[in-house]
Amino acid sequence: LLFVVGTVSCTLFLAVNGLYSASDDVIELTPANFNKEVIQSESLWLVEFYAPWCGHCQRLTPEWKKAATALKGVVKVGAVDADKHQSLGGQYGVRGFPTIKIFGANKNKAEDYQGGRTSDAIVDAALSALRSLVKERLSGRSGGYSSGKQSRQSGGGDKKDVIELTDDSFDKNVLNSDDVWMVEFYAPWCGHCKNLEPEWAAAATEVKEQTKGKVKLAAVDATVNQMLASRYGIRGFPTIKIFQKGEDPADYDGGRTRSDIIARALDLFSDNAPPPELLEITNEDVLKSTCDAHQLCIISVLPHILDTGASGRNSYLDVMLKMAEKYKKKMWGWLWTEAGAQSDLESSLGIGGFGYPAMAAVNARKMKFALLKGSFSEQGINEFLRELSVGRGSTAPVGGGAFPKIHSVEPWDGKDGELPVEDDIDLSDVDLDDLGKDEL
Repeated sequence: LLFVVGTVSCTLFLAVNGLYSASDDVIELTPANFNKEVIQSESLWLVEFYAPWCGHCQRLTPEWKKAATALKGVVKVGAVDADKHQSLGGQYGVRGFPTIKIFGANKNKAEDYQGGRTSDAIVDAALSALRSLVKERLSGRSGGYSSGKQSRQSGGGDKKDVIELTDDSFDKNVLNSDDVWMVEFYAPWCGHCKNLEPEWAAAATEVKEQTKGKVKLAAVDATVNQMLASRYGIRGFPTIKIFQKGEDPADYDGGRTRSDIIARALDLFSDNAPPPELLEITNEDVLKSTCDAHQLCIISVLPHILDTGASGRNSYLDVMLKMAEKYKKKMWGWLWTEAGAQSDLESSLGIGGFGYPAMAAVNARKMKFALLKGSFSEQGINEFLRELSVGRGSTAPVGGGAFPKIHSVEPWDGKDGELPVEDDIDLSDVDLDDLGKDEL
């Protein structure tokens, strides 16, 4: 269970270490209460998305509690265990921990908090946001969603980010696109379509921001654009289809709320997103920042460049990149170093005895690691990581209980290694026979 921070271990951790409890002024938020507590609320909210294993989150906890107590009755302060509730974290584009969002007048457009991590800084930012909210109300803006045009009971956004498609514009926009498209086929008279409209509009705005426009939400009036409706066999309304380059259209059969739609869009985005970066350990900062920010960091020690040359090393790096792609939804960190460059780190992870290449998966919060015992191949690494992802595999404490000294090294230049040049020794004046006699 070391590497799986699931429901049971999270609960134990919270109980023992007291990240947040019912006696705090921090309100615990989950997918079950988030919409009611935050989205439908008139209050200003500060929400922290955290993971119980994250060191930065643990350091923030006392400050967050202090700020919540100071702001009680003025501004709501909440916290989401985004490791336990990944769908909620994903809905708001949470990629690292802790992430703090401010939910102000427009609850569909949360702002990122970029300030300091002290209770003073948090309170200052909350009061500043509150002042803006009150001024907006004073100037006659209701503090609802970004436009009043769609002021239905569910509080939908305007339709500015929903792309209207027609028989003429569909192919060039959708079928020739590298982006992912979610397309709603609707009929103006259809009651279910009218109910979906504000949810679809609100989701379109959020998805556009979270995916930088890589996932697009669109709408087709199927009563007017009958060629498209016929081509895709539209029989009922609304029908939502997912279009991705090189794949047949797929039916969307998820929920019809904005949070359901956003969650599916972000899944599609992460499926198509690039894998995490693979970084060389060139200094202490690279190791610490990567391992502190992720639940696991996968560290490979590759043979010396003189043993493999550039092509051999690149083939190992390619295997790592493929695995990083395969497991990218796990939000793990990926690092590598050359044999001998970080010998203290190798010793602390028990690497070296098995030869190179070697791989260790490190949980920096618990300072425990697991070693790859199989082959350094796609199959061997996949089996190793699959076991870890379900909480299996033997682990050991990191030697010394902490990361050792990391040496600053020059990054690999991508070339074959060169043997060090030795000075030529001129032996022409040395009488080798005499040398032998002297020694005797």
